[in-house]
Amino acid sequence: MAARDDTIAAIATPPGRGGIGVVRVSGGALESLALALTGKQPAARHASLASFRAADGSVLDRGLLLYFPSPHSFTGEDVLELQGHGGPVVMQLLLARCLELGARIAEPGEFSRRAFLNDKLDLVQAEAVADLIGAETAAAARSAMRSLSGEFSTQVHRLVDSLIDLRLRVEAELDFPEEEVDPIHRADVAVKLTGLRRDLAGLLERARAGSLLRNGLQMVLAGLPNVGKSSLLNRLAGEERAIVTEIAGTTRDVLREVIQLEGIPMHVIDTAGLRATDDPVESIGVARAWREIERADVVLQLIDATQGETAADREIAAGLPGGVERIVIENKCDLARLEAGRLEEGGQVRIRLSAKTGAGMVLLHDELLRVAGWHGRGEDVVLARERHIEALRLASEKSALAVRQIGQLELCAEELRLAQEALARITGEFTPDDLLGEIFSRFCIGK
Repeated sequence: MAARDDTIAAIATPPGRGGIGVVRVSGGALESLALALTGKQPAARHASLASFRAADGSVLDRGLLLYFPSPHSFTGEDVLELQGHGGPVVMQLLLARCLELGARIAEPGEFSRRAFLNDKLDLVQAEAVADLIGAETAAAARSAMRSLSGEFSTQVHRLVDSLIDLRLRVEAELDFPEEEVDPIHRADVAVKLTGLRRDLAGLLERARAGSLLRNGLQMVLAGLPNVGKSSLLNRLAGEERAIVTEIAGTTRDVLREVIQLEGIPMHVIDTAGLRATDDPVESIGVARAWREIERADVVLQLIDATQGETAADREIAAGLPGGVERIVIENKCDLARLEAGRLEEGGQVRIRLSAKTGAGMVLLHDELLRVAGWHGRGEDVVLARERHIEALRLASEKSALAVRQIGQLELCAEELRLAQEALARITGEFTPDDLLGEIFSRFCIGK
């Protein structure tokens, strides 16, 4: 990231044509830039009609000028927003004029980074901005909004406060053993640590659920040719997304569709039928299918209920990677004259359904939610990232070590310190600059 004492500008609306477009500018003392651009001093926190002018005085566009003086702005600096007509050429002309007047192009996420550095947002809230923009479901958007409002940060700060209280009590005994401080009761510290660990576990569970809400579940449909994978994709998607014929090997490439189950995005991936073939195009499709299986969270292995499980089906099952959840789908139960249902034998779940008629689809939906670990969660989840989960996991581990070190207060105090630092990294108190650069570089330009 470049220095933050200069002026940055960017187009803040998506590329293309629209009713309006916005150019955002942030920096110090922007009244002079606004005066040169519009010929008048901007009024604080007022939307005023203005002509945006080129260096020779000609009008580039006519629209609204908004001015938010420091520190009462998103970034904590002076901010100008130029709201003009939403054409790509007009936006580029306005941006070029701002650059002529001393601004430079903002880097991805630089507006949000400045808001973080100026204490307008903590790191969780800054990430929530990007999550709100990128939300794929209404549930994910609501969860991101709760994080942006500070709900997740507040819970983290409560845990940090509990750790600070414990550290004070332990370190007071270490630093002033001869002084008259409140006597520490190690059993009481153990009780408080147990409560802290319970709260950490609860927040970690909610964070994991939120990570699922943010990233979704990667679900691959796999099996022999002509067992109904594409029909199941169409049934899950609610529309004809894949070509379905009686000819085995119709699907040659990977097809993707995103569906929602209780607000969770499910990334459904239809693959080519898994079989040995001399067809070079189909062979490429089969190779791609196995690559998708390697990356899957859950594999739905389809078998033909009219044929039963064959040796070829068992060979596919044996080739699936370990650690990937597998659900066997006995498709075409209508043709086999079998009732839809859920079976479980030796820990292996089998769902009997008909992708053609829809019988048994509710059972599949319920099973996918079980695999996801959703358990009917909703408004209490926090839209967490992997780094949040890792920090919570580390804090939990360090607090567990602190419990075991109650008999040696020096070691106990050190574990408590490390637990506090792990939590503080979530909101940004102890976050290194290189991590900040990585986080904000993933934001869109103009945010």
